[in-house]
Amino acid sequence: MTMPIMFFAAGLGTRMGMLTKDMPKPLIRVGGKTLIDHALDFAGDADVGKKVVNLHYRGDMIRQHLADRHIIFSDESDVLLETGGGLRRALPLLDSNPVLTMNTDAVWQGPNPVQRILNAWRPKMEALLLVVEKHNVSGHLGKGDFTVDAEGKLHRGPQTIYTGLQIIRTDVLAEINEAAFSMNVAWNIINARGGLFGTVYDGQWCDVGQPSSLPLAEAMLDV
Repeated sequence: MTMPIMFFAAGLGTRMGMLTKDMPKPLIRVGGKTLIDHALDFAGDADVGKKVVNLHYRGDMIRQHLADRHIIFSDESDVLLETGGGLRRALPLLDSNPVLTMNTDAVWQGPNPVQRILNAWRPKMEALLLVVEKHNVSGHLGKGDFTVDAEGKLHRGPQTIYTGLQIIRTDVLAEINEAAFSMNVAWNIINARGGLFGTVYDGQWCDVGQPSSLPLAEAMLDV
């Protein structure tokens, strides 16, 4: 089975300040290419199926930008559902279990991260998150997200940073009552029953979450 992928592009991008006053964050350019195109190009070079992008803030701009890229759109213009709720709304479009999801506010330098996580996926996993060690991270303000144990299982801790790329079995979404919720809610449920795994990305990763990240991202890409 070729796995579909969902790209999260519905956020308000408020931490970008004036850069997102008239433009959604996925259309910010790094190294001459929009953030969402950086993500889509990795998927295009990997063994994935249909591509779904969710829309909310200035979604028409994203829809127009991607008009020739054979994208399926999940419209959240009526309400912002966060990552978990957004994925649940898009399930009929994805029509698969498990699925890939990818944030659109980062750039990468190294092996194709989408193919890397696909290669690491195993049937025993309920969710697999691509994480990166701190020395390979730029632009991220957090202290850390997960530690990885000897079996590859994840536990909350400061060792690694979540890159925004995962494979997840979507059954867990039916266990959550809220309409809008973070993927963290699903991960906590999965973690409690021992199904949350991680694999470490050995390239470099830059979180483009605030204006100060832009020069770091361009330096990482050597542009």
